This record gives sequence, structure tokens and C-alpha cells, in this order.
Amino acid sequence: MRVRTWARAILLLFVLAGTAWVTGCSRGQPRDRRPTVIVPDMEFQKKFKAQGYTELFEDHRMMRNPPVGTVARGTLKEDIAYFEGHVDSVMLAHNPRHITEELLYRGQDRFNIFCAPCHDRRGTGRGIVVGYGLVPPPSFHQENVREFADGHIFGVITNGVRSMEGYRAQIPTGDRWAIVAYIRALQRSQNALLADVPAEEREKLR
Repeated sequence: MRVRTWARAILLLFVLAGTAWVTGCSRGQPRDRRPTVIVPDMEFQKKFKAQGYTELFEDHRMMRNPPVGTVARGTLKEDIAYFEGHVDSVMLAHNPRHITEELLYRGQDRFNIFCAPCHDRRGTGRGIVVGYGLVPPPSFHQENVREFADGHIFGVITNGVRSMEGYRAQIPTGDRWAIVAYIRALQRSQNALLADVPAEEREKLR
């Protein structure tokens, strides 16, 4: 009885060792024949590989240009004003995003990362890089800058101006509008009037 048990154990051991060798040890070794695959799943499938050869097309190229007029899923930009900040060169007067506390905090976060090094955190144009020789950017609190349309500010963030590079590739569209909203909040904070303060709060300022 014990002999049979040992025989079965040894046989099982050989089976497991053989399986491990077939599925693992033999993989990746130089050989002329296709490796043995116990469970092929999707390892062998009919597909085109980039820059491969095919008889299907006249030029025998696997890689194909997309048909004219096609747009990748999720990249259709129908709302030109939202994605560019203007329509037919007419700047969008107001931010198309609904202004919320969450949006302002997002704008503050992105502003402090991308804008503050040049514009500083108050938007006065005295960022740290100015001390290293960069031409100071204009203050956001200048009257002419405060009169810019929201779409104009968005366009500058997107495409850049003068020595400033554009951030189209680095900052998503929604975040650029969040920065515009935060810049407006900065301008309001530095140029507020007493009349802007709720009546119940004015006594605390005196």
C-alpha cells in the first residue's frame, strides 16, 4: 500500500516538474521551433502589427492612415468657444464653466504650479524666476489686464504670448478655465471695494 502511495507521489512529482519545464523553463530560450504553449489564450491571434507586411493592401503596409474626416473617440471638439476661448476671433467674455468653490480651489492649485513661478501667488508679476533674469510679466491687477475678456486670458494660457510659452499640452482645457476663474478671484481680492463686502461683515473691517 505504501509502495503504491510513494509511486503515485513520485509520478505526480515528475508530472509537475515536466509541466513547469514545458511552461516555464523552455520559454525564452533560443530555438528554431515555435515553443510549446499549454494554454494559448490570446498568444496566437490574427492581427496586424505596426510596420508589418500584408498582401491585403496595394502598398503592402500594415500601418494605415485614418480615413479623412474621422476623429478618435473622446477627441471631438465641437464647442470651439470652450476649447479655444473665442469664436471667429471674438473672445469669450465670460468663463463657460460654472464657478464653484471647488473650481476655484482647482484653479488655485494649477495656478500655483504653472503660473506662480513667473506671476507669483498674488499675480503681481514678481515670481521667483524674475530674480534669475526673466523679463517680469505684467501684473494681473493692472487696469488694462483686468479688462481682458475671460477668453483672452484663456487664449494666453493656451497659446502663450511674447516670451511666455503656451500650456495647451500641459494643462487640460477644464483646468485652464479653472485658472482663469482663479485669476479673476485674485483680481477681485486685490481691487475690492468696501461696497463689495456684505453689510454684516463691514463692521469687522473697521
